[in-house]
Amino acid sequence: MQARIIIIGFGLVALARMAMPDRAAAQAQSVTLDQAVGMALQAQPAMVQARGQVTSAGAAKLQTVGSWLPNVSLSSGASTNSSTRYDQATQRTVSASSTSYSAGISASLVVFDGLGRLYDGRAASADARAADASLVNQRFQTTLQTKQAFFNALAAEELVRVSETRIERAMEQLKVAQEKLAAGTATRSDTLRSTVEVANARLQKLNAETQLATAEANLARLIGVGGRVRAVREDRLLVISEIDTMTVREEALSQSPAIYQADAQAAAAAAQYSASFGQYLPQVTASYSRSWSGSEFTELDPSWSVRLSASWPLFNGFSRELNRTRSAVNRDNARAQAEDARRQVNAQLTQDLASLMSAQTRLEIALANRAASEEDLRVQQERYRLGAATILDVLASQVNLDQAEVDIVQARLDYLVAKAQIEALIGREL
Repeated sequence: MQARIIIIGFGLVALARMAMPDRAAAQAQSVTLDQAVGMALQAQPAMVQARGQVTSAGAAKLQTVGSWLPNVSLSSGASTNSSTRYDQATQRTVSASSTSYSAGISASLVVFDGLGRLYDGRAASADARAADASLVNQRFQTTLQTKQAFFNALAAEELVRVSETRIERAMEQLKVAQEKLAAGTATRSDTLRSTVEVANARLQKLNAETQLATAEANLARLIGVGGRVRAVREDRLLVISEIDTMTVREEALSQSPAIYQADAQAAAAAAQYSASFGQYLPQVTASYSRSWSGSEFTELDPSWSVRLSASWPLFNGFSRELNRTRSAVNRDNARAQAEDARRQVNAQLTQDLASLMSAQTRLEIALANRAASEEDLRVQQERYRLGAATILDVLASQVNLDQAEVDIVQARLDYLVAKAQIEALIGREL
């Protein structure tokens, strides 16, 4: 039995030493939370796409303004023709050439288009507001993703420190066991069990460092940096703030970016539906053109024309009805989605507030548990030195203390993530 423990103990130590990554070889850039959020807002493809939609919506809105202005075009041309004829007087073939010039200017203006331009302008304005709302919502969603990655990196680094502390305690206990074995007051089994605890602590550190490398790499990808990025721990992130849940809920239902985006999209769909009725009215167009032509560029003969035309499609194979029906369906869907967005925000806020309170309570319990575990470990270590406790009692106390420290890190992470989710819902920082 003792030989098996020896093999397991030293095998775990060797494995931990071989697989332990070299932290010095991977130098990571350090960023604060605000820096990480700012870099992510510039680097994330979703943000680039949202800003592009705002630009496109602005261009479409400008086009609707231009539809009220006349279309103007200029034209010019020159041509040379040659011909041959038989001259009866001279009995010879004679070649002749002529050159002609032309120029013109024309303008056309849609005088009435069945109120289509008016409705199109309203729809374009609504689309621009929807694009702005989408950009605002995407900014908060990107901020939430960045904060989650940042907090994961912080928690992973904290777990590395917890595992390092566990190694130090395990090494101290191994030293005590070796001294007691040398003094003849302990068995070799105590030393072997302490060796296994050291190996387990090093394996825990290895796993923590692997999680840290993954978390830092994910954070780097979000903010547009190659390699790894170290999250800088700030004291303000450790502050537990009181939250007025009633005020937060009112803010979420009135100014949530998700609700704002859904309402803007519903308004845009309603404007598109109104614009579809313009297809049933006639269209009146006025045009004017003036041209010059002649064989001499300095002596061109002018001409002009004015035209007023009207067209009224009485039947076009139910294409108008199809467009109007599709617009009505899109309008109803957008309205339903806007109402569902309110319910979803309300339900999500309830869940996030519960998660926040739960994490805060678990954090308080974990802090109290750590204090009790530290005192219990101190007592068990002293009793072990006096021979009143076994090595199993000491190791059990160490495991309880390690778990309490891990629980603190996890509860703090859950609290920060829940808080960030609430901030994304209400559109401001708490």
